[in-house]
Amino acid sequence: MFYHVKELQYNAKPTQPDPVYAKKLQEVLGGQFGEISVMIQYLFQGWNCRAEGKYRDMLLDIGTEEIAHVEMLATMIAQLLDGAPAHDQEQAAKDPVIEAVLGGMNPQHAIVSGLGAQPNDSMGYPWNARYTISSGNLLADFRANLNAESQGRLQVVRLYEATTDPGVRDMLSFLIARDTMHQNQWMAAIEELEQTQGVIVPSTFNQEYEKQEVSYSFMNYSQGEESSQGRWAKGPSFDGQSNFEYIQNPKAMGQKPELNPAPPYIHGTPPVDMRIMQGRGKLEPNQQPNPFMQ
Repeated sequence: MFYHVKELQYNAKPTQPDPVYAKKLQEVLGGQFGEISVMIQYLFQGWNCRAEGKYRDMLLDIGTEEIAHVEMLATMIAQLLDGAPAHDQEQAAKDPVIEAVLGGMNPQHAIVSGLGAQPNDSMGYPWNARYTISSGNLLADFRANLNAESQGRLQVVRLYEATTDPGVRDMLSFLIARDTMHQNQWMAAIEELEQTQGVIVPSTFNQEYEKQEVSYSFMNYSQGEESSQGRWAKGPSFDGQSNFEYIQNPKAMGQKPELNPAPPYIHGTPPVDMRIMQGRGKLEPNQQPNPFMQ
């Protein structure tokens, strides 16, 4: 159950309208790494959580907070759109100043949403549920969450640099600070799970069934050997099970692919010898059943 408190989690008051910036701000609302994405991602991870209660509670705590961030951004975008030109572009073109503003704003903010925010990114692409991850494996999910918060904080910082409005910067500084906490939160949760589950996901699969001779080999598939200097190319592996091996110019280990010709009813390109037989009239009629006719 959710309750709505009328006050925002933090202030969302621009100093003045800016419809062009409102379009940019849509990215951290409805983009791939925006607040809608992390809100849905954390809530579904929490609702689906089958692990001990503290993880479920933590996920629902942060997922609920992200609802507040969506509300803050939607409120900010709506206020940035105050006074934006909502009349025809032809009429706006008579005023060069208005034309410049209209030319940079998202016209759907005026035409579709009535000077309000939308669940879209900065290019107007609708938010997509496929942006979110909820796998049932908390270590895998928490690593995805850390990536989402890292990308999200990066984008908010870039938007902070793209405005001088004190009110907008004040709200963004709050969101940046919360993203700092959330990155630390996921790193702490990841570390805790790694101590009990190991660092490889999933930890429940028996390594005897994987091709262990290549489990810890870094294979250099590019010119030069700069990549050999990385931590991933030498020393003990992070799961504590082996040592990294560096392989320069790795050799192919598989067969040369050779596919059987398609049956005649597919009408693909036949092998050379079959085309010769067809030309000589020696190819037997097709006796294979056509599955498309069944």
